Amino acid sequence: MSTLLPCIIAGGAGTRLWPVSRESRPKPFMRLPDGQSLLQKTFLRAAQLPGVDSLLTVTNRELLFSTQDDYSAVNQAQLRLDFLLEPCGRNTAPAIAAAALHALSLYGESCQLLILPADHLIQDEEAFAKAVAKAQRLAAAGYLVTFGVQPTRAETGYGYIESGDRLNDDGLKVQRFVEKPNAETAEQYLQSGLYLWNAGMFCLQVDTLLSELEQCAPDVLTAARNAVNSAPLLQGSGQCQRTLSQDTFALAPDISIDYALMEHSKNVAVVPCDIGWNDIGSWQTLRELLPNDEQGNQLNGEVVLHDVSSCYIDSSSRLVGAVGIKDLIVIDTPDALLIADAGRSQDVKFIAQELKKRGHDAYRLHRTVNRPWGTYTVIEEGPRYKIKRIVVRPGASLSLQMHHHRSEHWIVVSGMARVINGDKDFLLDTNQSTFIPAGHSHRLHNPGVIDLVMIEVQSGEYLGEDDIVRFEDIYGRTPSTESNC
Repeated sequence: MSTLLPCIIAGGAGTRLWPVSRESRPKPFMRLPDGQSLLQKTFLRAAQLPGVDSLLTVTNRELLFSTQDDYSAVNQAQLRLDFLLEPCGRNTAPAIAAAALHALSLYGESCQLLILPADHLIQDEEAFAKAVAKAQRLAAAGYLVTFGVQPTRAETGYGYIESGDRLNDDGLKVQRFVEKPNAETAEQYLQSGLYLWNAGMFCLQVDTLLSELEQCAPDVLTAARNAVNSAPLLQGSGQCQRTLSQDTFALAPDISIDYALMEHSKNVAVVPCDIGWNDIGSWQTLRELLPNDEQGNQLNGEVVLHDVSSCYIDSSSRLVGAVGIKDLIVIDTPDALLIADAGRSQDVKFIAQELKKRGHDAYRLHRTVNRPWGTYTVIEEGPRYKIKRIVVRPGASLSLQMHHHRSEHWIVVSGMARVINGDKDFLLDTNQSTFIPAGHSHRLHNPGVIDLVMIEVQSGEYLGEDDIVRFEDIYGRTPSTESNC
């Protein structure tokens, strides 16, 4: 059988799961109660399939380091990791076209791409593996293969696939794809037995996929080919990556693979499956995975209740008390609080959209921000000052940089710091500090074997994260692609 290359598509901001899901750390990185992220679960599910020894991820280049961190924690099989890095989101059709061209160059035209969204939960992995095997056989026979989940209710939040004639024991011909229906139509679909939920997963042989794109979406394929051909392939230490350029990839149409290809091709098959699938599309769907107390509440964190029923309360960082409430969703994070009617969890996206419209940081960033070298947490800020807690991993370094408008005072809380401050290069131990005036080039490095923890006090007329000039950076960041330290 052809080489199977799982391809994890990690895009989108997951706005219906705000304030936990944000642009800089979206839904795939959310931790479930067992401590694993949705991205890690997707990785493990793909890694356990027979014959898989490489995995391709298509994601925004800003999420590369967070993705690598998640993978390194679970990559016990030491899979080869390929990364295709987008400068901007152009939806799934350009992403999958670029993935096919990448796979063609490294694995050949008979390679089969298993397209997996990074933020779905599948609870029956044995049934999933069987469905993939069926999809592989159909893909080898020349079909574009999708996965249709057996519906269990009249769901209005999912797209549907109308199935047609049976092809063989592996699958059915696809009659058509249907948009998210209203409640009455969804009930009709459920009763008919002809409709399946569209899971957004595909098994596509590279030669078939490229041929069908050439016929049905040549503009998508041309844009993807230009982007991939102009992106050098960097390889080393069990990984390779291509970073697509802004100039070429931004010209790709912003269109999904369903609209661009699947709805137009006459060569689409579906594998019906019952795999315990959930796309975790809202707080309401997430709470359905958790056990209830006697009053129908799902709770995470330290919570004290009086006369409360049918509520979902999640607060990992501080105590929450609730009295006399019913059918609410309460999500508390260090810098934002969500309170929503449980029946309107889909509308949380409007809060995120309004924050984005206002240019508010809470749409994009958490108070704790992940960087390639570690994390920083904004502890407090006000006019002319900001206080951060900085954690630098062993062996990691911030860029050699300079600020025009702010000075910084660094205090080592634990660990050892190597500091470049202007023309000085020295070590700081626990409880020692240094002052960096505005205009001084500086760099922070952790030479030790434990985390370096520091407090940074910024002061100045302007404290925005875009006040940075980089001179050197081991992570390949530039001011045009990465504005934070």
